[in-house]
Amino acid sequence: MRFKTLIIEDEEPARIRLEKLLSQYSENIELIGSAVNGREGLEKINNLNPDLIFLDIQMPGMTGFEMLSKLDDIPLIIFCTAYDEYALQAFDTNSIDYLLKPVKTSRLEQTIAKLEKIRPSLSNPDIMRFLKSFEQNETKKELTSLTVKTGKKMLFLKLKEIAYFQAKDKYVSIFMHNGTEHLSEESLNNFNAQLPNNFKQIHRSLIINTDFIKEVHSYFNSRFAFILSDKDKTKLISGRSFQKSIKEWMNL
Repeated sequence: MRFKTLIIEDEEPARIRLEKLLSQYSENIELIGSAVNGREGLEKINNLNPDLIFLDIQMPGMTGFEMLSKLDDIPLIIFCTAYDEYALQAFDTNSIDYLLKPVKTSRLEQTIAKLEKIRPSLSNPDIMRFLKSFEQNETKKELTSLTVKTGKKMLFLKLKEIAYFQAKDKYVSIFMHNGTEHLSEESLNNFNAQLPNNFKQIHRSLIINTDFIKEVHSYFNSRFAFILSDKDKTKLISGRSFQKSIKEWMNL
């Protein structure tokens, strides 16, 4: 059986790579199109009626889960995500599969082989029960890497190596513990929505990795000074409007 297949992925390099990899499996996969976000994906699913979708979970505007909740008939789904394998054990059933970014050829081969053994579609109650269970288990906390698009380049950054994020004009600077800086065109709010609980926003332009906090000092005007344990021993000042939330997570 050839599966009419749609790719829904907001990151162009990841989308192009997946299209190229899937083109090697023309006996199983019939690529009928792609979408760059959840809204376009919703429209194309309704118009093209695919048997199978490769779906990114984290997309700006509408997540993959939010898109699925708006569908009347849900096709077979293979999720593409940066969540680690332990967190995604729930996906590995005879009905749903997943691919970790960056997608590896060997893992994609397993997915293609699996297509011959699974049902062509899921019932809405089945998929909604799965999504509810996934969200209730707070899988967001298991995110271990972040995909960052900078111009035509795509980076995969390990969260444990990121010291802090700082918004600057139209860009966000991502500072690693070793002092390296990466620029991203994505907004600070979009990053904040993806990050696990050890990342805290302390200023409208700053998110810090609390694992790198070495010292915290009171600062004037009801603010705090955070000294990090990164290479540069960075000092970051919180915003006044974040005083309450900072006190809450520091149990002050």
